[in-house]
Amino acid sequence: MTITRLSLSAAALAVASGWSAPAAAQDAAVARELAAMRAQMSAMADRIDSLEAELASAKAAPPAPADATAAANAPAQPAAATDIAWKGAPEVSTASGWSFKPRGRIQLDAGTVSSPAGVTDASTGFSSELRRAYLGVEGKMPGGFGYRAEIDVAASSVEVTDLYLTYQASEQVGITLGHQKPFWGLEEMTSDLFTSFTERAAVNTAFGFERRLGLSASYSAGDVLLQGGVFTDNVADLEDDENNALSVDGRAVFMPKLGGAQLHLGGSVHYRELNDAASSVRYRVRPLIHSTDIRFIDTGNLAATRELGYGLEAAYLKGPVHIASEAHWQRVNRPGALTDPTFFGGYVEAGVFLTRGDSRGYKGGVFDRVKPKRPVDKGGLGAVQVNLRYDYLDLVDAGVIGGKQDGYELGLVWTPTDYTRFMASYGHLVYSRAALPAAGGKRNYAVDALGMRAQIDF
Repeated sequence: MTITRLSLSAAALAVASGWSAPAAAQDAAVARELAAMRAQMSAMADRIDSLEAELASAKAAPPAPADATAAANAPAQPAAATDIAWKGAPEVSTASGWSFKPRGRIQLDAGTVSSPAGVTDASTGFSSELRRAYLGVEGKMPGGFGYRAEIDVAASSVEVTDLYLTYQASEQVGITLGHQKPFWGLEEMTSDLFTSFTERAAVNTAFGFERRLGLSASYSAGDVLLQGGVFTDNVADLEDDENNALSVDGRAVFMPKLGGAQLHLGGSVHYRELNDAASSVRYRVRPLIHSTDIRFIDTGNLAATRELGYGLEAAYLKGPVHIASEAHWQRVNRPGALTDPTFFGGYVEAGVFLTRGDSRGYKGGVFDRVKPKRPVDKGGLGAVQVNLRYDYLDLVDAGVIGGKQDGYELGLVWTPTDYTRFMASYGHLVYSRAALPAAGGKRNYAVDALGMRAQIDF
């Protein structure tokens, strides 16, 4: 639209209206009407000037985008209240800091143990069991708090496993209150979902490594991890009022990356006061598999007032290869004994993946989940791993004859997907001064054990 400015002088208006110049021919009334018309035309000219200025300003400004205009006129949309992600199971989280995720695992085991001549025990031969059946939940709460509650129903009864609250005080410092593991060592702190064999090395089960009720803290910064806490007993013992033990446990880990490899070096210390005049300890272990109830080495019940344990741990991971080793010393204070015994156990293992691109997981000072590069749900084979381990346990010292074990073990692990696993473990276990005598009272002999497992978790 184009606006043409009007500019009418008094003379032009007079001509246009047909009036003659001579003032004598016009009367006073006509003169007043002309004056009024001039005033109106002047006001109209000013209004036209104003409109022309506004139009020029509008042409100079860039046009607003259509989407911006629509966004400005559209009503505000609230942020999504909840988000659901899949991490082995659905995890529900909110913008306010709440989250909730179910968790669980099923491990079905079967195995067989040979029996030395003269050792008659119904626990040898073939056996099977539902090794673990965990059900639980975990999540976070506003303010840096978190929780985990989990039970094991495998034995047709309820056993509390993890049951604790957490608080993330800072990016480096975390606090945990409840039923948890007191930082025993590398393999024991690694979840049973990610071990190299169907059962952990003998030292981890012989010395009573278990969850206990307590308060702990951890500090993690760069390559350094520090963990420590104060603990009482396993909740099953607390329910039966069997003990009033109190322990202080700590662990330190240095975990740098070197030339594409992951290095792990660590140590732990454990001091425990049993605080009961009738307290006793017992160290023993099954032969590689859990489905049998036989123990070829066993100290029996030992009267004790305190325990002092300390361990060393090391591991190296690069590509498909991993190497790991641990050693643990357990000293027992026995009332009235001239010498307190110190028992020892340890292992060294190595493993390699036969499938291209696969490697063992590692995170936060422990081994983590294996994630196949070519899982079966994507048309691949999954991850196939072969492991070898030498497993040693000595329960003979200061007059205590519990036996010694030299274990030579071979393990095969197939991980078709991130959350499924199949395992087979074979062990040739050589015993000396065994707790169970064979024919003729012989206590030096060997047994063979084969264990298998099918596992899923979420």
